[in-house]
Formats: sequence, structure tokens, C-alpha cells
Amino acid sequence: MPTLFSPPESMSQTVTHYCPGCTHGVIHRLVGEALDELGLAARAVGIAPVGCSVLIYNYFNVDFQEAPHGRAPALATGAKRARPDLIVFTYQGDGDLASIGTNEILHAANRGEKITTIFVNNAIYGMTGGQMAPTTLPGQVTTTSPAGRDPSRAGFPMRVCELLSTLRTPAYVVRTAVHTPQLMVQTKHAIRRAFELQAQARCFTFVEVLSTCPTNWGMTPTKSLEWLQQHMVPYYPIGVFKDPDLEETQLGLVPTPRKAQVL
Repeated sequence: MPTLFSPPESMSQTVTHYCPGCTHGVIHRLVGEALDELGLAARAVGIAPVGCSVLIYNYFNVDFQEAPHGRAPALATGAKRARPDLIVFTYQGDGDLASIGTNEILHAANRGEKITTIFVNNAIYGMTGGQMAPTTLPGQVTTTSPAGRDPSRAGFPMRVCELLSTLRTPAYVVRTAVHTPQLMVQTKHAIRRAFELQAQARCFTFVEVLSTCPTNWGMTPTKSLEWLQQHMVPYYPIGVFKDPDLEETQLGLVPTPRKAQVL
């Protein structure tokens, strides 16, 4: 009987350490499937972050490097500039990328580095105990905001896709999610396009994926999927924010910030 469904060859058979209901594993698989289908795994290099996915190198059969907290884009820049033939991607959470790493991702995008970033946004610090993150929603309860995030004191949550989409440099910037099968398929398409654009040396590519954290949200896996849809999607709209096919026709102009285009 022919095999119709099997694990990606670019992934190992190691059991992950993620909590039950965490969608990191889903995102890992989508990255692996995209690398396999495009034939890019042999020259792929991932950059592991600090955070829940710090051990990502155990789950892939591709080369990985470990970056200090927030510095994955800088390490990826060095690898890509030294070896432009490589497919270099960072895999980062919101605490790693949107807090200590904000400056790194902003300037990597502004320089138009030909790398890919997979940004996992679960609106909380996961590995270190559930503290408030730059992406924590207004009123959301965390260990460091037991009364809920107060924007008058902590500011409003950062929308990274919207921020990067204001930059003049052409890029591919998209926000997706994995809490439904349909969105998983859309996320895979976005990741594939990001890798394809990098392979063509077109532009910086950035895929934000809305994700769950049942443990630190204090919910069951099922409830966390519902909470993401009800609370995160309205604040973090899903869609394409920046596309090189549009931006490259506007070189010399300052693009006007715009709302996301539906995937």
C-alpha cells in the first residue's frame, strides 16, 4: 500500500518538549513540509532563538545555529552574507523578537536582508513563566499583570507586521494563524512563498503566526483555540501586509501604510 502521509524528511523523529495544545509543533511541521516540497532542506540553515523553541534544532534534520536572546536576525544576516547560496531562516517567539530583539528585526528588514523570519506570536512569555510580553493584549492577565495589561502604564501591544510594513524597503510581510485547518493550509502557503522569494534573492521575508499557549493562558487546548480567534485575531488581523510584487513597482516612493490584504 502506498504511503499517503508521512513526516517531513527535513524533520527528525524526536518527541518535542512542548506543552499539550501548544501549536509550535504544527508550525514546525509546516516549515519542514515547505522545505521538503521546494527541495531546499539540504542548503537550509535555521537560527534557534531563546524561548520555548530554543531546542528547535533537535526537531529538524537541517543545520542550526543558536543565537543570543533577540539576536537571531543578526546571526542570520552574517550566515546569509557569507553564504548567499544558503536558505537562512530564524524561528522566533514574541518575547525574543518583539522585546529584546525589536531593533534587530527592524534593521534587518530595513536593510532588506535576504533571510526569512518565522515569528510565533502567542501574546505571552511562555518558557519563563507567563509574564507580560510586548504582544500581550489589553486586559490580558499574566504573572506580571495580574489585573490585566493596562495600556496607560504598559502601552499597547506591538503589531510587528504593521510596523515592518511601513518600511520603504521591499519585503514580504504576512500574518497567519494555525488554530483551524484552513488557516494551517494558508500558513503553509505563506511559508512556502517566503522561502521561494528568498531562493530567488528577491527580498526580506517575514511570516507572523498567531499561536496558542494553553499552559500560561490557564486554559484547555480547545479553549485556547477559541480565545485566539475571539481576542487575538481582532487585534492582530490576518493577511498580507507587504508584497514585493507591489513594492518593487514603487521604488523611489514612500509606500503608504495600509491594512492587511486577505490571504
